Amino acid sequence: MLKASITKPLALAILVALAGCAKKESAPAAGADTAPAPAPAEAAPAQAHPVPTNAAGTEVDLAGIVKAEGGMTVEEIHTQREQLAGTSVTVRGKVVKTNAGIMGKNWLHVRDGSGAEGSNDLTVTTDTDLPEVGSTVLVTGQAAIDKDFGLGYQYDVILEDAQVAVE
Repeated sequence: MLKASITKPLALAILVALAGCAKKESAPAAGADTAPAPAPAEAAPAQAHPVPTNAAGTEVDLAGIVKAEGGMTVEEIHTQREQLAGTSVTVRGKVVKTNAGIMGKNWLHVRDGSGAEGSNDLTVTTDTDLPEVGSTVLVTGQAAIDKDFGLGYQYDVILEDAQVAVE
């Protein structure tokens, strides 16, 4: 019984550890005071995700990605999320981030160059092997909206149980 009661919180803790955003901090200006600033009374607003990079440390090139026949762009999925809830959706894009074996699934983020901050990244869960960051993939999965996994991991739209084919 104890094992069952801690499984989900433990999985979420692992998710937090593996999927957290890296914060970029700039170096202080020459002659600037380098003492740490006092902690603010309120939490600072969330910072945007850094531009994803591939294993070589270079940005993932999103140029030239062609919308899948009968599919949608990442931006269209975000824009039409309410109508897509519970339906099968196909998207072509490049893998910009992966995490294996979290809550029994492999997780990846796909971008195709469409959308602005907040509508340019699509989270996908799958049972298939994870492709490498930078790979072009064709993804088909069930659209789910307003998913809350706890600990701040909320998704306006996510593709679940997706089939992921490297092209």
